[in-house]
Amino acid sequence: MSHRHFSPTRRHWLGLATAGTVGTLLGGLSGCSTETALQLDRLTVQNLDGAPVSLGQFAGKPMAITFWATTCPGCVAEIPHMSALYDKFAAKGVQVIGLAMSYDDLGQLKAMVSEKHIPYTVLQDKTGAAAEAFGPVRLTPTFFVLDGKGNIRYQKIGPFDTARVDQLLTELTTG
Repeated sequence: MSHRHFSPTRRHWLGLATAGTVGTLLGGLSGCSTETALQLDRLTVQNLDGAPVSLGQFAGKPMAITFWATTCPGCVAEIPHMSALYDKFAAKGVQVIGLAMSYDDLGQLKAMVSEKHIPYTVLQDKTGAAAEAFGPVRLTPTFFVLDGKGNIRYQKIGPFDTARVDQLLTELTTG
């Protein structure tokens, strides 16, 4: 087995390149916001009966939306946090939505909603168009907060920061 030896200068540049890659990766995993409104009216998903639903019907109000799958342990662990958001913010106009990935089975989704007593809206991104428009979203769970104009105000891959999301939704519903 041979080992590569790099000069101090080359190690420095490799370290900076690695740090930049890690920084970019971590930046993508932490909460962020954009001022690019999503065109929700152009995105059609389906409800648990397979009927088409335009995400445009949720426009004009803040949204807490997670892309998830029934086979994802982190997604299942997120359900109580999403339910808590629904309990606290639905009456204030926040649309709380679990958007299942295209590969999830409607039968499994219905069973999970029943078993876990999910109170918020659960839809399926059957074509994957919503996942593309939001990112693209490739990993679950991926959580978003959108303001009433459709701007992404927070995005997080993995468990979302409940305190930060609570504060943001409070601002969006009282401001």
